[in-house]
Amino acid sequence: QVQLVESGGGLVQAGGSLRLSCAASGIIFTRNSMAWYRQAPGKQRERVARITSGGITAYPDSVKGRFTISRDNAKNTVYLQMNSLKPEDTAAYYCAAVTIQGRGTFVNYWGQGTRVTVSS
Repeated sequence: QVQLVESGGGLVQAGGSLRLSCAASGIIFTRNSMAWYRQAPGKQRERVARITSGGITAYPDSVKGRFTISRDNAKNTVYLQMNSLKPEDTAAYYCAAVTIQGRGTFVNYWGQGTRVTVSS
């Protein structure tokens, strides 16, 4: 049974930082690309970071330079370090195990999500 368990969400003031963690089980973690997505109320879910099994990362412009994804293969854990947070970063954040094919990123498994609220 695959489990992706996020933690680290919470309430933070604008300009602050949070680090999200996602502990994976039931998958061969070292063979999986991983990603973080977020979904704000009334908005579509969007990907905010991706890391390949080899450690190559990618970010959209909205978070580039502020968010950093990393992985610890020994702990089967992927992290999202979020700095200089803005109120518009407020969302539920989801960890995902993904497959990258060409320009596409396809989600195989989702975590249950963790809430991040950034106050102004």
